[in-house]
Amino acid sequence: MATPPPCTKLGSHCAGLSVILRVAALEGGVSSADPEATWLFGHTERISFGKLWRDGDHLYTRARLHVPCRYLKVEGERARCTAHRFSGPGKSVRERRSPPAERRLGGDEFEYVSRGRLVRGTLPRATPPRRSLPVADAPNPCATARCRTADNRIGAGCCRDLQIEVLCGPRATRLEALLMTRKSPFLCKVEREESDSMGVEMISACAYLEDDGRLCALHGRRRPNGTEAKPELCFDWPKDDSTYHRGCVFKPAS
Repeated sequence: MATPPPCTKLGSHCAGLSVILRVAALEGGVSSADPEATWLFGHTERISFGKLWRDGDHLYTRARLHVPCRYLKVEGERARCTAHRFSGPGKSVRERRSPPAERRLGGDEFEYVSRGRLVRGTLPRATPPRRSLPVADAPNPCATARCRTADNRIGAGCCRDLQIEVLCGPRATRLEALLMTRKSPFLCKVEREESDSMGVEMISACAYLEDDGRLCALHGRRRPNGTEAKPELCFDWPKDDSTYHRGCVFKPAS
């Protein structure tokens, strides 16, 4: 059990955390991070994103992680901290959040990241060239998978479970403690990855999922420059040394 954070009163930090995320490395110009940024900005179920900006060789954004502290208890109109025995009105810790951002705007219209900015535009489905031979679409191996994430929801595990990098230097001990005591499994597995950042795992479903909660609305679509609209990392199937969700179709038979 992590040590309770050094809090002095109830506040907005009890219900969520405002942080800076390292989004992606800019390995080939600002557009090189567009696929990874689009992927991250899709996971809006428990993350609210601010504007993107470039600093050196990386892309960053401010974000709000909508996961409460494990020590927070809200009972009716009262809230209390079970670690420090603070108590007060429930409104003092209530998240004042709009509904999760939509990335599917209807038809072929979407929000996605282009040239380091969140934009709105048309992403049409790719059409086969005229006179081409008919090719049967390969079935999506995850369409009927019984994968299950740690919150016991079934289906699309890789589209609801993600890892993010939170800027948190060695002197930011309070932020580190607040990260360590978020409510599991919605935010967990907090580890220092770099001298200035912490890696955390979150459950926050992707807004590009279709209404069935399994299929991806970006699949088979193209950006205006002709590249795949679906982020490249979504095509990386788990490898043999991966940690699999329960029920993953790629998990080797034991």
